[in-house]
Amino acid sequence: MFERLWTWETAGQTALAAVLALWAPLAQAEALTVFAAASLGDLLEDIADDWTAETGQGVVISPAGSSLIARQVAQGAPADLVILANHDWMDWLQARGAIDSDSRFDWLGNRLVVVAPADASLSDLDMGDPQAWQDALGPGRLAMALTTAVPAGIYGRAALTDLGVWPVLAPRLAEADNVRAALAWVAAGAAPLGVVYATDAQAEPRVAVVATLPADSHPPIRYPAALRPDAGQAARDFLTYLQGPDARAHAAAHGFAPAGG
Repeated sequence: MFERLWTWETAGQTALAAVLALWAPLAQAEALTVFAAASLGDLLEDIADDWTAETGQGVVISPAGSSLIARQVAQGAPADLVILANHDWMDWLQARGAIDSDSRFDWLGNRLVVVAPADASLSDLDMGDPQAWQDALGPGRLAMALTTAVPAGIYGRAALTDLGVWPVLAPRLAEADNVRAALAWVAAGAAPLGVVYATDAQAEPRVAVVATLPADSHPPIRYPAALRPDAGQAARDFLTYLQGPDARAHAAAHGFAPAGG
């Protein structure tokens, strides 16, 4: 079933090709470019639509895995604003002078949940019971974002380790290059369970939440945002807009929490 699962190299090349395909038109269009964690894609599209309607300033949202974004930004990819899904990759960019550190702040927070296909019979999962996971997975695999590189996967691995079930589940993984890809496998029925952000689960009607991972089982999920060092005034205005009431209302509607909540 999983013969077509991407490797990290293939996924990275595919995502990079998509990013590079944007470079030529963006060089000609006067639009802001936002590189953002995959889990933020839908939310930022809604916010960008409002911003463009109010200001006439176009915004292009380019969602991908935070690790891929960080590497491409460090190599000079043409982003005005970067929003990632954990501090480590933003710290990595800051250490390389690839962001304006004075503009950096934590924008939003999130939670991790376990999802199953909506038409599955499973309605609840005892997360601390290894046998319960095994029974729920059957012959299938647990869909997660890359557990050594992508924030959602890193958070998920920490939670499963804290719960004492990681040794059982580690050999049963199907790892995707970003959390939305892991969600898609569960939604399509290719994986019986997945660990994703609560906001992703909310956005996908083909999955059902069967458990919420304890908040204290993993580091706090925060989305740091920062401008590129050469960002113009329009990008700075958009960053300010992200912190305003309209953007906060969109975030709440998509299931995101305040960064401190």
